[in-house]
Formats: sequence, structure tokens, C-alpha cells
Amino acid sequence: MSETVIEIDGVDSGYGEVQVLFDLSMQLQRDEILCLIGPNGAGKSTVLKTVFGMLSPWTGSITYHGDEIGGMAPEDIVREGIGFVPQTDNVFGSLTIDENLRMGGVARNDDLKPVLSELYDRFPLLEEKRTEKARHLSGGQRQILALARALVMEPDVLLIDEPSAGLAPNTADEVFADVQKVNDMGAAIMMVEQNAVKGLDISDRGCVLDQGTVRFENDADALLDNDEVTELYLGG
Repeated sequence: MSETVIEIDGVDSGYGEVQVLFDLSMQLQRDEILCLIGPNGAGKSTVLKTVFGMLSPWTGSITYHGDEIGGMAPEDIVREGIGFVPQTDNVFGSLTIDENLRMGGVARNDDLKPVLSELYDRFPLLEEKRTEKARHLSGGQRQILALARALVMEPDVLLIDEPSAGLAPNTADEVFADVQKVNDMGAAIMMVEQNAVKGLDISDRGCVLDQGTVRFENDADALLDNDEVTELYLGG
């Protein structure tokens, strides 16, 4: 059986007095990519923010390897082994690629050289541009840098919000390939993606959110073959 790394159980959450998630339950298994899809305002990004401690669950629990993390501060969640790549403002434009990566490891107390060397091997584009300012990167290159920076802490879970947002199709394909590469490196991934078909194409499982709760959950291929899901959420 697969090992559950994150379990969300009966979670309500939101912003101020506005509730967005309603009795939400889902699991992330070791080594998988789980894609969250659904209409705008369904609560997809709110799930990631609640898991990562940017929002505290109002009710319910969020466990990581069986330990409660709901309501913990993001900096503590990073140290537990969970990384987050937000949709926007995910790199420091005034810093070089190398400086950005080093910023990703500020919570580490050991030598960063081995992990940085491995990341440069995995992402040769970053090696080529390591002394350039991040503001000079294209949108797709920024996403790759943001992914790599989150990996400096060597998380075993990575939360990724809309990796293809605003990217041309070919560039988005390159970013999706790098998401798969991150998964191959051993990180379980919970990913929000508005391009539902592309997101499910690279995922093991998917959850369809609607009005703050899970409407459908299944293997990614099964969701792609589901006529109701296709009609309602995939533009079929």
C-alpha cells in the first residue's frame, strides 16, 4: 500500500469571515503527483495555503506523516519537509539565480554546496545563467528557478500553485516536464493547475474541487475519461 504523507480531514478554512473550504478531505500519497482542478473560486489555492500554514484551518485536521501540522507557521512547516511554490512573486528579481537558490536554503545549517551542485546538474539552464539576475529570466525560466529553490530544503512534499499560469503552450510543457522531474527526484507533489487536461496528463491522481469541497476524486486517467468531468470541468 502507498504511504499517506499528507492527510486533510474535515477541514473548513477561509479568509477573515469568508469560508472557502467546507468539510474538505483528501490525501497525498508518497511519490505521487496529485492535481487539484476545478473552476475559479473553487478553493484550490486555498487548500495549498491552508496546508502550508498561510491560513489556519477553522475545523478539522491536517497531518504530515501522522503528525498534526494544521495552524503551524510556514517557516516551521518548511523545516518539517514541505515546500511551497506560489503562483506569483516566487523569485527575487534583484538577486542572481545562485543567490535565489541560496535564499531557498536559509533554514539549513549545513553546507549548501552538495545540494546546489545536484540542482545545477538537474536543471542545466540554471547552471548556464547562475550569475544572471532573476528579473532577466523568462516566465518559464522563473518557474523552473522557483521549483529548484523550493528543492534546496530537500522536501519530501512540494505544493505548487498554477505552474503554467501565463505561459505559452511550449513553455508550459517544459515546466510540466520539470514538475515531473521534481517528482522523479522523490518529492510527492500536490499541484493546483487551471489547465486541467495538461495537469492531469502528468499526474497520478486528481481531485475536482467545486464550491470548496471535493466533487470527484480518482486516478488521473479515469478523470480524463469521465464524461461528466469532461463536460463540466475540462471544456468537453
